[in-house]
Amino acid sequence: MVTGGPCPWGRFQWCVVLASTVATVLAMTVPVFAQGSPDAVGTESPIDARKIFFMLFLMLGPIKILVPYVSMMQGADAALRRTVTRRAILFSAAALALAGLLGRSMLANFDISLPVLALTGGVILFLVALRTVLQQSVGVVANLPTGRDGMPPDVKLAFTPLAFPTIVTPYGIAAVIVFATLARDQPEAEAMVAGVVLLILALDWAAMLFAETILKWIGTTLQVFAVVLGVTQVALGLQVIMHSLSMIGVFTERVN
Repeated sequence: MVTGGPCPWGRFQWCVVLASTVATVLAMTVPVFAQGSPDAVGTESPIDARKIFFMLFLMLGPIKILVPYVSMMQGADAALRRTVTRRAILFSAAALALAGLLGRSMLANFDISLPVLALTGGVILFLVALRTVLQQSVGVVANLPTGRDGMPPDVKLAFTPLAFPTIVTPYGIAAVIVFATLARDQPEAEAMVAGVVLLILALDWAAMLFAETILKWIGTTLQVFAVVLGVTQVALGLQVIMHSLSMIGVFTERVN
């Protein structure tokens, strides 16, 4: 059993394994959407692996989890933290898989075109990224999820509020549904979307295990990074929106 400080040797080994897994997943999945995914009429998808990763990283990723997680787990021992973290990730993975399958089935029944789906993804990203930037600018820290009415933390926190809505946000579910629908009937693209989601959940798991250490040493840097990432994703959301509108035929996109 691993005991001791915030980052004992046993956990360091897990970090090495996780880093190797992340590198392998990225190497396998990034080329899939980089090639483009034509739809039935031959238009090129404006969504690729990098864009999907950055979109979902903002909506499901670890940066937004760290402070709420530390607040929820105050007074919890290491064993309880590991149990809550593991269950929260499992709940999140199951919820995202179910939402992706059901949502894709519902959207497919309405025969929504690929450009409109891509436009939906761009709008979601733009609004969430803009909200993130504005919250950072005013320093919003209120209404953080905490324990249950001042009671000591327990494993029930893994389901709510940790898995829902801290990790799996409503707009994160919406984005996963859009990407799952964009990838329908394309086995490689479907595997890529699933791989990206699992990669982000793995990053969430690692971040929660070392939340206190991360906030202690690079908390301020993460705040700056969150702002930079948010601004970048606002621009990315606008780019996807503009490209999708050009695919629909609203205007002709100028290529630089």
